[in-house]
Order: sequence, then C-alpha cells, then structure tokens
Amino acid sequence: MLNIFKAGFISLWLGAGTLLGPLSVPDEGMFPLSELSRAGLQKAGLKISEDDIYKPGEVGLVDALVQVGGCSGSFVSPQGLIITNHHCAFSAVQLASSPEHNYLENGFVAASHEQEIPAEGLTIRITDSYQDVSEEVLAAASRTTDPSQRIDIINAKRQEIAKRAEAEDSSIRAEVSEMFIGKSYVLFRYKTIEDVRLVYIPRQDIGEFGGETDNWVWPRHTGDFSFLRAYVAPDGSSAKYAEENIPYQPKKHLKINANGVDENDFVFILGYPGRTFRHRPAPYIEYQERFLLPYTSALYDFQNQQLEKAGEDNKAVELALATRIKRNANVMKNYRGKLKGLRNINLLADKKQEDADLAAFINSRPDLSEQYGDLMKDISEHYQLVFKDAEKELWYNNIYSGIRLLQVASLTRSFQEALGQETSEAKRQQLFELNIENFTAQLNGLYESYHLEADQAIAAHMFEQGFMFDGENQLPFIKNHGFDSSASASNFITSALSNSALRDPELFTQTVMKDANSFINYSDHLIIFQKELEAEMLPFYAELKRRDGRLNQLMADYVAVKERFQQTAFIPDANSTLRLTFGNIKGYSPVDATYMSPFTTVKGIIEKGNSDLPEFQYPASIRQNWLDKNFGNYIKKDLDDVPVNILYNMDTTGGNSGSPIMNAYGELIGVNFDRAYDATINDFAWHESYSRSIGVDIRYVLWIADKIDDAQFIIKELDI
Repeated sequence: MLNIFKAGFISLWLGAGTLLGPLSVPDEGMFPLSELSRAGLQKAGLKISEDDIYKPGEVGLVDALVQVGGCSGSFVSPQGLIITNHHCAFSAVQLASSPEHNYLENGFVAASHEQEIPAEGLTIRITDSYQDVSEEVLAAASRTTDPSQRIDIINAKRQEIAKRAEAEDSSIRAEVSEMFIGKSYVLFRYKTIEDVRLVYIPRQDIGEFGGETDNWVWPRHTGDFSFLRAYVAPDGSSAKYAEENIPYQPKKHLKINANGVDENDFVFILGYPGRTFRHRPAPYIEYQERFLLPYTSALYDFQNQQLEKAGEDNKAVELALATRIKRNANVMKNYRGKLKGLRNINLLADKKQEDADLAAFINSRPDLSEQYGDLMKDISEHYQLVFKDAEKELWYNNIYSGIRLLQVASLTRSFQEALGQETSEAKRQQLFELNIENFTAQLNGLYESYHLEADQAIAAHMFEQGFMFDGENQLPFIKNHGFDSSASASNFITSALSNSALRDPELFTQTVMKDANSFINYSDHLIIFQKELEAEMLPFYAELKRRDGRLNQLMADYVAVKERFQQTAFIPDANSTLRLTFGNIKGYSPVDATYMSPFTTVKGIIEKGNSDLPEFQYPASIRQNWLDKNFGNYIKKDLDDVPVNILYNMDTTGGNSGSPIMNAYGELIGVNFDRAYDATINDFAWHESYSRSIGVDIRYVLWIADKIDDAQFIIKELDI
C-alpha cells in the first residue's frame, strides 16, 4: 500500500502522569531492567526476590506489564483483563460515545465478553526482551563528522537493527531506544495486541471527579481507573478486531491485595515512563523557562477557550473535542507547574553552578582538557543559536496541531503529489482507487476533532502572533505576502479556511474526491498556503536537524565527563521503556506549617461536593453508601472510611499513568495516575522533599465496582 501520509506537523502531547523519587536511592529512581541490582530493593523493603520481578528467560512480574497507547497498565486476570487509568482510556471511550450512548458521562459496564466493545485507537505492547546495541549503532556513525549525517546514520542503523530483529521473529515489533543521547542504545522487542476492548469504565463524575480544578493537586479524590481486555486470534496470534477473537492469556497477571497499604509501607511501580531531562546542562533549563513552557501553556489555554466555546451548545461537538481539550488542559497545567517549580527552587542557578564546577574539573585535568576543553563553550554556542529563533521554532511546531484543516491540506497535497507522478490517466485512477480507503480513514481521523470556528479563531490568533515576530524569528510568508498589520495576516488565514472545500467533510468527499482527476486538479488558497509553508519550513528543519546532530555529540561527551566528575554511573533518563521505581507511602509539607497526609477518603468527596462547582458533583449512591457506612471489606479501619487516593514518593512521569502500584510482595494495591503540583518539575530534577505521586487506592476501585456500579463480574474475575 502506498504511504500517502506525509507528516507536515509536529504533534505535542504529554499524557497525565507522575514524577517522583524513591527513598534510599542516591541518584535517579527510574531503573531499567538491566539496572535492578543497583536499586537496593531488598534493603529498602522488598520481600520477594528481584528474580521474581525480572529474570531473563523466566516469567516474572514484568510479564504482567503492558503499554496502553501512551500509558501503562497491567494484566489482573488470566483472561487478558487489564487495569489502567480512566484518562488513558478516555480517547477510546470518547470515540465509542454518542449523544445517545454517552459512555464518557454515564460510564460503561460489560457484564459479559459479548458486551465488550472495541477500544478504538488503543493497542497493547508487552516487552518481550532487550539487548544493548550501542557498539553497533555508534560504530556506524564513527566515520562521519557532519552532524546531520551523524543523525541520519544513527537513525538508519537503529531502524536496520529493528527490522533485522523483526525478520528473525515475525511475531514481535522492535525498536532501538536511545538511553543516553549519542552514547547508548538498546534494542527492545515487543509483542503487540491490536484488539483491545472496553470492559468497565466508571462514570465521568467518578473517573474525572475534581476535573481540571484538582488536576496535579493533592488532596485528590479521583477514581481514575478503567478496565480493558486484550484479544487475539483463535490461534493466539495478534489480530485486528473480529468476533471470533478470544481473550489473550498472559504469561503473568498481578494478584490484587484488597487490604491495601498503610503510611510508610514499601511500594514499587513498574511502568513505561515517557520522557525526563535530568542529564541536561543549564541552557536547556533556560530554554524551558524562557520559551517552551510559557509559550505552550499560553497557546493551549487559548486553544481550549475556543474549543470549549465551540461545544457549548452542541453535545456531539463537545464529545468530539473532549479528548483534545483534556490533553491540552493537562499539558497546560503541567507546564505552569513546571514554571512555578523552576522558579521556586531556582534550578537554573543550580545548573549553572553545576556546569561551572564541571568546567573547572575538566580544566584541572590535562587529559580531560585535551578531550573536552571546548565542551562547555560548544554547548553554550549551540543554545545561543536555539534561543535566537526559538519563537519561530515553537510557532512552526504548533501551527499544524493547532489548525486541523492545515493537517487536512497537508494530507491532501501528499496524496495529490503521489497521484501526479503517474502520467497515465488510467493509472492515476487505479492508484486513486487503491489508496482512497486509506486516505479517507486518515482524513476522518483528522475531522473527528475538527471544528471550523475553533480552527479559524486559533489560526487568527497564531497569525497575529506570527506577524509580530522579527529578526531571526521573522516568518518568511509574512514578509512574502506583504501583510501590513496583524489583522491582515489573520484575515488571510481565516478567509482561506472558510473558502476551502476542505472545511466541509461532506462537501469535500462528494465533490473533490469523486474521481482521480477531480481530486488531483483541486486547489484553493489553503492548499497553496500549506505548500508555501512547507517549503519555508523544510530548510529551517534541516538546520534544526544539523543542530540536533551536533547536540547528539555534545551530550554524549557531557554525560561521559559528568559521570567521571561525580564518580557515579547515571540512571538513563526515561524514554518510554520499561522501568522500576520504588519508595514509600508518604505525606509531605508543600508549604510552611502544612502537612499533607498520604490518604484521602470518601468523606473528602462529600465535602468537596458541597460546593457548586460541576467538577465536584458525584453519584448520589456514593453519599448514601457512605452515610450507611456500607464500606464492606474495603474500609481502612484507622480512618473508618474507604481510602480513595494515596500519596507516595516514587519517581514517575508521563507514561507512568496506569502503572500498577505494588506492595513488598508484588501484589497490586493501587494504580498510579498523577503528581502533586510541586512535582511537575521532576522532569528536570527530583527531590524527596517535594516529589510526590498520586494513585487510586485499589480499595476504592473495588468499592466503586461492588457497591456503586454493581460490577460483580469484575470482583469475581479479580478473584478477590
């Protein structure tokens, strides 16, 4: 099948998550499987063997772990049942919802396998094995000094190694992950499951209780959990959704301990943390603080205002835009938390001192001075280039993700160009018919979260902003079109959007897409502009690629010499590969004269519900069961209540959402879903005093399933 989708945009999404560090860990706490022996788990309180967690060639707890989209999850029954977060299943629930069947608002309970419905857009990945391939990757790039070529060679070699692994075993998918920039690379082999189904989704006023008001906040009372099921073909192979598919039988599933945990108990997490940036120099932190964090949070705030306005009086539009709004809001609050944290602890000043000490160490040793003497100067010069055109880069990186019709125009042009390579009209029509189904599917995916008025408002805002850029940040198309004001720039794009046939999916399908000739000959001001924009972005991104290649070399040297200076081997930054972190159930004091205990209860839901805020509404059955003290076996006796959320000092980040929280015996006692606001900074630095993650207590999950939603099949399948 012809690959007709050429990405002309950069998509930015960070899933909700958590980032905190464990007790008794001298440095970072996100341990790769290969580094478990360094973690000191037995000393910290683990009651099982490390081999019970992971031992090559044998079944361990890691075999119960899955990656669900951009989140983590775990098998909790021999019939492929998976527990993860409500927000991790959110997009699939949104796609399955309609005004008539609003699963987002009302929840979904499938009492039998036959009632389970496809979780569109979600796939499951299971780590099968890993292998260090650093030597092979770096050897391939050792003969070039050109930064851009270095990046190309490294990426080509990574793909070559992955393809070779897949050729050796057709049942796996392979990726070569960069553990340290320009220094170490690991081949990961994954089993992929394509048929994922919704099993049990709590109501929105449980799964999202507190909404954006409580997001990244402690105390928290959110039932952020969902149950999915993995299915495979009857022969056990991975297959797309089909009625004859059967539940997947995992090698391992986690046992649930319904007794939960107490304060100071040892706990650990396995999961797939997304990205951290702990081993970066001071100018990287400066870039975050001056440019990326404030720009992106302000832009996403504006976007959400327009998206929420679009869905005010239309439930179908509200549902269609829900995932986009949720993702934006999550990133926005996360970035504002990072800004607050950076300023509160003055991390930039600390990093500058760290870099100065490193430079002094290099200069004090002739052997190091000869090899690394220009390192800190070269890093500084690199970031001075980054700072000069940072506004332009951020604008380019967000223009496509902000304006859905610009993505549609890019997709359309790519298909037009592919068809245009055929000189024969008959062959063009044949190629059109062969690929129209694939094109339409991608087109529909873009239109799912599209709204014309929102597109126009966001586009007008960005073009007004772009008009104001000057110097190295000036956008070529602004100069080329001769706009005399920000208003004329915004009027240009809003007019292009409103007059394009792409604005109306039905019109576009019936007129432009009726045959190959009609499609290939269609043009309008939006498509012409998209072509112009792509032409000016290509050389800019070529320069960014050159810079990335140079940074690849610099960061390899930076980490290598810093390890020698600090006389320690660092734990690699998170990169969406399987990691372990551990710590304790533990409260903290975020501000003077305040102590936050590590458990919240149903009582707190009732108290928050006394306000008039819609995000604090909850099912009446919760209040009645609480008043009746109908807590069942899920009560925490010292609280005389059902615990809702728990707080702990483990080291997690985006991607750890849905990770199982396990006790000292490897039993599941909760599901990770967030960080406290002060801990959003942990992508850059972790400290035990402020780093706290948030999870939903398994006792609350079971209480909701048992007493509120009457999901008895879940209680039975979990073998409580």
